[in-house]
Amino acid sequence: MSRRARSLAFAVLAAACGIASAGIASSYRDRVDEQLGDVRPVLTLTRPLAAGTELGRRVAARSLTVREVPARFLPPDAIGDPETIAGRRLGSAVPAGSYLLGSHLRSGGRREREPRLDGRRQPVEVTVSGAGAIAAAGAGRTAVDVVVAGEPVTGGRARVRVAARSVRLLAIAPADPAAATAGGDSWSATLALTRRQALELIEAENFAREIRLIPSS
Repeated sequence: MSRRARSLAFAVLAAACGIASAGIASSYRDRVDEQLGDVRPVLTLTRPLAAGTELGRRVAARSLTVREVPARFLPPDAIGDPETIAGRRLGSAVPAGSYLLGSHLRSGGRREREPRLDGRRQPVEVTVSGAGAIAAAGAGRTAVDVVVAGEPVTGGRARVRVAARSVRLLAIAPADPAAATAGGDSWSATLALTRRQALELIEAENFAREIRLIPSS
């Protein structure tokens, strides 16, 4: 075989290998995308921000970026739209590289004030489940019903009841911040409760299967 023929053969072989490699890489990416599922935008801090920082447009432009992350890896209250945080303040310090969560935010923006309670109600902290959507909406003026699900009895269904109606949600945050970034769904909610409501919910924390919050109608 002449030198020219050998060169042509090597060129054809190299092209075939390149096409095969591209096909294998594309197939691998498709399999990975299928395993990871849908992706969602999430705001991510490019530098640390202190508690009380107001998230104005200038701060957002300097300190936040939008990343595409598989939804299965995101906390339930991850924030993806920069417009929803305009004028809001951070309730706690957030390190660089962290996702911005609804539970990081205070309610009310610039004119935020400490909540005032009447003499019959006091702030009480309760551990609840499935509150990601409520946390993303923010606390402060939010009114919620507190629903308690008991342990199911043999051969029957668990008893579900409303333990407190239209109570004020003062604050909400992940019960364990480390677990929240891993997709945990346990929340620490501070509610404005009467003494009777507080005693009932403290008992429920010890004996019920779970406690959930739903927006008051």
